[in-house]
Amino acid sequence: MKQKKIPMRTCVVSREKLPKRELIRIVRNKDGKVFVDQTGKQNGKGVYLKLDKDIISKAKKSKILDKYLEIEISEVIYEELENLVK
Repeated sequence: MKQKKIPMRTCVVSREKLPKRELIRIVRNKDGKVFVDQTGKQNGKGVYLKLDKDIISKAKKSKILDKYLEIEISEVIYEELENLVK
């Protein structure tokens, strides 16, 4: 029986290639709204983060999400990500 291909994505902070299910996607839609996409299927420019407290705090300190999504990320997004880890 043929094995099903597992989609791999790269965490923008750690640069690790991981299965899509182990990552969370943050999206900026064409209206400029930024949100956490738990389905992984929303329209817009998206980046992936590993669900890990250290990774989230590094992303917050380095403002890497601001750079990739080309918009300032609010504190609310980081709080939502931290709540998903718990």
